[in-house]
Amino acid sequence: MSVDSRTLGWLTRALTHEMSAVQQYLAQSILARLQGDPIQEEKFRQDAIEELEHAERLMERLILCGVAPSAGNLMPARLGRNQDELLMFNRMLEVNAVHLYQDALSHAQRMRDEETAALLESILNDEITHINKIDDMRAEQNELG
Repeated sequence: MSVDSRTLGWLTRALTHEMSAVQQYLAQSILARLQGDPIQEEKFRQDAIEELEHAERLMERLILCGVAPSAGNLMPARLGRNQDELLMFNRMLEVNAVHLYQDALSHAQRMRDEETAALLESILNDEITHINKIDDMRAEQNELG
């Protein structure tokens, strides 16, 4: 299968982002466990699993394109000193993902690569949902004080 090299670059950048997100959410899950907060631990663990599923889908697409998946340098996990900082760092991570997927999707659409575009659009929608979830959690925290 012949795939535009820039499309492969977008898929690889997306994979790197997703693996960074897995690392961040998993580290935050561990932090929550160490702080004795099993509810937050499970929430962050579920977020890590969702991001891992995105990575899996991106890897599958890369393999179908004939490329061995390889994430680049992962961003360091951002832990924060309190719940609000954790959510702020997670929101920044997800906003970056939305920008990445919007740009990658535009490129795939220009290349008329419908399969890649469908994958990127699906993950983009998940990332937007993540931002909304984080915003809801932050609003709930502000209400509780």
